[in-house]
Amino acid sequence: MKPLLKLLFIVLLLFNGSELYAQKKVPPTADSLLRELESAKEDTGKVNILNAISRFYYYNDTNKNEGIKMSIAAIALAGKLKFDHGLATAYFITGSNYFAKSDFANALDNELKALKIYEQEHDKKDIAVACETISATYRYHEDNTNALKYCLEGLKLDEEGGRKSELAADMGQLCLIYSNLGDNEHAKAYALKALAVNEEIRNEVGISISYTHLCSIYLSLGYPDQGLTFGLKALSCKEKMGDKYGMMVDQHNIGDCYMQLYKASVGNNVQARQHDTSKKHAPKMNNHSRELDNAVRYLKRSIGLCEALDELTWREDGYKLLAEAYKLKGDPGNALQCMEYYMAIRDSVFSRDNEKKLVKIDLDGDYQRRRLADSLVTLTQQKAAALKLQKQKSYTYMGLGGILLLAAFSFFIVKERRKSEKLLLNILPREVAAELKDKGATKAKQFDNVTVLFTDFVNFTSTSEHMNPQSLIDELHTCFKAFDEITSRHNIEKIKTIGDAYLAVCGLPTSDSRHAENAVSAAKEINAFMQDRLTKSGSRTFEIRIGIHSGSVVAGIVGVKKFAYDIWGDTVNTAARMEQNSEAGKINISETTYELVKDKFNCEYRGEIAAKGKGMMKMYYVS
Repeated sequence: MKPLLKLLFIVLLLFNGSELYAQKKVPPTADSLLRELESAKEDTGKVNILNAISRFYYYNDTNKNEGIKMSIAAIALAGKLKFDHGLATAYFITGSNYFAKSDFANALDNELKALKIYEQEHDKKDIAVACETISATYRYHEDNTNALKYCLEGLKLDEEGGRKSELAADMGQLCLIYSNLGDNEHAKAYALKALAVNEEIRNEVGISISYTHLCSIYLSLGYPDQGLTFGLKALSCKEKMGDKYGMMVDQHNIGDCYMQLYKASVGNNVQARQHDTSKKHAPKMNNHSRELDNAVRYLKRSIGLCEALDELTWREDGYKLLAEAYKLKGDPGNALQCMEYYMAIRDSVFSRDNEKKLVKIDLDGDYQRRRLADSLVTLTQQKAAALKLQKQKSYTYMGLGGILLLAAFSFFIVKERRKSEKLLLNILPREVAAELKDKGATKAKQFDNVTVLFTDFVNFTSTSEHMNPQSLIDELHTCFKAFDEITSRHNIEKIKTIGDAYLAVCGLPTSDSRHAENAVSAAKEINAFMQDRLTKSGSRTFEIRIGIHSGSVVAGIVGVKKFAYDIWGDTVNTAARMEQNSEAGKINISETTYELVKDKFNCEYRGEIAAKGKGMMKMYYVS
């Protein structure tokens, strides 16, 4: 869970009007609560104790499953006693513990049940808190439309009630939602409002969070100087509070600000020098190297905290920025090293985010790589054995016998080499495999005109629960084998499978002017194959969702062990967003791809849709 959202969510829970277990200044311990539970009667007091224990597990980041167990017991007893307020609180805390486990579906279900009871009780304060919490859950579930709806409802109720602490939290939440929607002007407006309220009530945590939000927003708006001002203020607050997570975020943002300031300064000086041949601007360009030094310094500090806190996402972004900073400094060695770290962490983050879907890890590709490795080892061993045998027998057998042995050995080597080459071509494109054999290494290359195709099985988890492991793998193999055959016919390069997702690209390593057309044609065939299979196999197979986007990518080999050909870049991320915003049985394409294929295929305009990290994007369904 990202730190700012987690903090905001905890603040919302603290404002819940249903602090049911004795308003104590010193919170009880788990042991004392459990002792009271043992002697508690089956009345509303026991409901309060169960809720208090569940809340303790939530706040203290301990066993969330035990917290859920306690609040579910509170739900059962409160329902039996018709203790509505205790029931609502139990639902609310259950949702909070599910949220902490990243189980957003169960979190939302319980939070909505709590809201319904609060509305029946006409308790505006608790309604507001429930709305704010539901908004946070929707936001983290990437449903910004509903997140905005509930947050605005909570904001209105808190304004009516004059609850300024809660009001500041609402505004902070709205800032995050509008940022996700790509509306930085609204995000900035609410961040400034939140800051004003937090300063009025002297809420140091809220002030610090508002500073961090404003730093990030001004960066997005292209005002790194203002972003730096707020970033330094935010960092000062976090250092006073000893908030290492917050320090990590702020140092990252400050490093980014310094780098953007350097870029802007150098750009301005280059422009000035084009109009002034006296070279008086040259020293100023050197002075701006201090901004780049500061960028490196703060980014390295942030990465250090990332490593201490075992935070992958911020470390990934940090190394990416640091690689760029070193490149601008003219230090290619450190730039390359940081980019290698970034790529390694990027793969870890991608794997973590798809953890629940990874029933198998690229069975076909991994199998082929193992076969290749085994083949090469066997070849080496056999070659060594043959050489030893040749040496031993050379003292006894001369002439024709030796010639025949050498001929047989040469034939064996040629045969094994062909086998190895065939296996290598199952892993790498022909051109890349040839470069690897000739030079012993390959260089990453940029391809400017490609189309990325991304598929995912919609009902994979629920379907796999009703299948034995072998049947599941057999079905995946059947589907992916068909996908391989289809993409091959359309001159498309399969990149990899990730769990139940399939990634392929057209237009590399050999350019193809019909890359978008080929990708859409393949997608239509893949979709038709799955629809036909769904009709024949029913619940024993899966529904599919497909996304396509065109643009540029960087492609190359990752690692030195079990190496794999992979692609990177915003085009890959956008294709994934197209897939995520598609529907079962549909092919969703971006505006860029639509412009390339609109004369070849019938497409239905869907309007502008919010895509995670991309803002509003025009999308089209291929008929």
